[in-house]
Amino acid sequence: MDVLLYRICRPIIRVIMILLYRPKYVGLNNIPKDGSLVLAGNHTNILDCWLLISSTKRTIHFLGKDSLSKGFKGLIFRNLGLIFVNRNIHDKQALNNAIDVLNEGKVIGIFPEGTINKSSDLTLPFKIGSVKMAHDTGSYLVPFVITGKFKIIGGKIRVEFLKPYKVEEDLTKENDKLKNLIEERLVANNGNTK
Repeated sequence: MDVLLYRICRPIIRVIMILLYRPKYVGLNNIPKDGSLVLAGNHTNILDCWLLISSTKRTIHFLGKDSLSKGFKGLIFRNLGLIFVNRNIHDKQALNNAIDVLNEGKVIGIFPEGTINKSSDLTLPFKIGSVKMAHDTGSYLVPFVITGKFKIIGGKIRVEFLKPYKVEEDLTKENDKLKNLIEERLVANNGNTK
């Protein structure tokens, strides 16, 4: 899946993010320069995707809710490489589409919480899709941790990429491991910004 619109928009998104929010990128060397990988982390804001896009030159194919597939915006999102997910069911087609992207040696971006966390908890429960995709395709899993706020004045938004690793057989255990890694970094970075 080659996404020309994404490649055109990425530098524009990067400039906008830097000018408006001055994000701090930590651990960029943990994103492999080639090969398949799953970027998985906490979800704080609708702008999280823009933050990730602005952090790497690699094209990230995000999984997003299928309501984004309607009308003109659906055409735009589709051409940006979004993979639509029906969150009301166990959407095997979305999972298969993501696995196809990984089998082509590309990058999937996913928020295992499934939605923006508006609770007082560090994270919401993690869905197992990110570790399953990484396991089934032999891709690296790269956890990321977003802390701070998207504010034009005094924001201090930060994304940290943790070391890539391979997922082992016990997916429930691996899902817990991913959640724990992210929550530990949230605590260490005073990331509970609720």
